[in-house]
Amino acid sequence: MAKVAALLDQDFEDSEFRVPYDRLREAGHEVEVLGTKPGTVKGKRGKEEIRIETAVKDRSPDDYDALLIPGGYSPDHLRLDEHVVDFVRRFWASGKPVAAVCHGPQLLIEADVVKAHNVTSWPSVRTDLLNAGAHWVDAEVVVDGGLITSRKPEDLEAFSHALIERLQ
Repeated sequence: MAKVAALLDQDFEDSEFRVPYDRLREAGHEVEVLGTKPGTVKGKRGKEEIRIETAVKDRSPDDYDALLIPGGYSPDHLRLDEHVVDFVRRFWASGKPVAAVCHGPQLLIEADVVKAHNVTSWPSVRTDLLNAGAHWVDAEVVVDGGLITSRKPEDLEAFSHALIERLQ
């Protein structure tokens, strides 16, 4: 089955990590949690405490079949790290699926990969995406080639299904 990299930092949206992570594992896929450095991070709702297994600078996009970017405040923290941004940029260039939910597209903006693509996000990220050249759509899941985006926790089942379907 596929190996998926999940990018995470402090204050991620708990369910936006947990639901896709569980669905991917239930489908037989492996998920490795990457961040700026190994250690434990907590979800912003206090429901999840996740161990970051490896620093992103120690991994290559070639090691994975898909990329998962949960929302919350995590993407805003991650986009400040040049290694993370470079990893996302190189992952996108590989042509493999990139899935981002809620505030996750903030990291995609920083990596300059949304221009001319159809995407969705949490409403407060809409203007940032438009300014980055994306076409924003208000839908539970938007799939544009290898880019899979969703708006909020209520969309997670559709989001997870779209990513798993892409990995089949």
